[in-house]
Amino acid sequence: MITTENSDALAQRLADSGLRSTPQRGLVYEALLKTRDHPTADELYVRVKSDLPTISLATVYNCLETLVHCHLVRAVNFERGPTRYCPNLQPHAHFHDDDTGETHDIDLPASLLHQVNAVLPGGYHSSSIEIIFRGKSPHRRASATKA
Repeated sequence: MITTENSDALAQRLADSGLRSTPQRGLVYEALLKTRDHPTADELYVRVKSDLPTISLATVYNCLETLVHCHLVRAVNFERGPTRYCPNLQPHAHFHDDDTGETHDIDLPASLLHQVNAVLPGGYHSSSIEIIFRGKSPHRRASATKA
């Protein structure tokens, strides 16, 4: 169940954007916060369908679009793959495991973010930084070489 704090944050952000809180938006947001594994809209649809059998995939997409618009979640894109959704709003990077498809949050020190911003041309300021690492787990590589 979504906590009161998360529900209040959701309601406030939606209200600030001129929108209202709905059970569908609350359920999708709750599912994102519950398992922070960067799911796709299709994966979220499967998760929330049991709690709200009448919800449609289009509604899940609309809820996600609203949550991104209200800066409650981030849309994360890996080349041609489906968009994934991340509720971690702190500055961070992502590591995408090419073998498993899993995505992990990577905390970035403020000093590194400052260095990255310092390479921008004079007068430019970034509103966001997206860093994506791609690779394989060392455990998967070790087991693959033994096979």
